[in-house]
Amino acid sequence: MFYLAAAVSDFYIPASEMPEHKIQSTDGPLQITMKMVPKMLSPLVKEWAPQAFVISFKLETDPSILVSKARQALEKYHHQVVIANVLDSRRTSVIVVTKESETQLSLSEDEVARGVEIEEKIVSHLESRHTAFMEK
Repeated sequence: MFYLAAAVSDFYIPASEMPEHKIQSTDGPLQITMKMVPKMLSPLVKEWAPQAFVISFKLETDPSILVSKARQALEKYHHQVVIANVLDSRRTSVIVVTKESETQLSLSEDEVARGVEIEEKIVSHLESRHTAFMEK
């Protein structure tokens, strides 16, 4: 099983392109060009571990596109699960998206008050999905 951490960002500035000294405001407005972070999911699924149970994450700020973007990732990378979450509610609610289903996992107000973290529900849910995957 590969439980892939969500990317901090899809973009970065290579160290070789970072300024050596403080950027001076007297030079006027700043324009930044960033590079895309290399996508590791495709080689992981296709080349490095094609028999593995792979879980990725999809974070969005617009709930209306969340599940469709998760489904697009499943189709593009051919892995097993996407944990889809919205930025504002990512600590209390996620949708587990597979080719066959969408499962909402949420914390109740009582669970939040007791300090339960959403990851506990995610891991528990994924354990059963992984077991079923291994039995195929």
